[in-house]
Amino acid sequence: MNTNKLVTILFILGAMLSSCGGGKKNSAVSTRKTKKTTKTKVVTNPKNKKIKSIINYAKAFEGTRYKYGGTTKKGMDCSGLVYTSFKKGEVVLPRTSRAMSTQGDKISLENVAIGDLLFFKTNKNKNVINHVGLVVATGRRIEFIHASTSKGVTISSLEERYWNKCFTQARRIL
Repeated sequence: MNTNKLVTILFILGAMLSSCGGGKKNSAVSTRKTKKTTKTKVVTNPKNKKIKSIINYAKAFEGTRYKYGGTTKKGMDCSGLVYTSFKKGEVVLPRTSRAMSTQGDKISLENVAIGDLLFFKTNKNKNVINHVGLVVATGRRIEFIHASTSKGVTISSLEERYWNKCFTQARRIL
């Protein structure tokens, strides 16, 4: 093997090995002061990476038409969207919104975070959970992605009168 190839291989291996040690392990932010500069290292929780992946996968279905029982780009229902997105993140949930509403921990709306599930009772004649959405934003407004019969897979706000009126509970799976 000639010297140039050997140097190139050693350089690539060195770069790969040094980048592996910089893995993100938890959600703490650590600051280390030196004489010359202050370095801040932001580290994320592995659960946050999983939640982000689940949400990104769900967002890939935005604009998909509504189809009862659907779980693909050809058509999607609300629980199909949540079920498929969590499955992609290697988290197994029941297939229906009513069954999903028994999973994880019930939380107050004040404690809702990205990745939590919101459950709704949208049928005036039946007092049962029949709709689910995945929280994608919190702060001034709680936004969630879901599949609605009129708009397909879309992002809505809990501030919208209809969704606020039908809201029944929030749950944390991860």
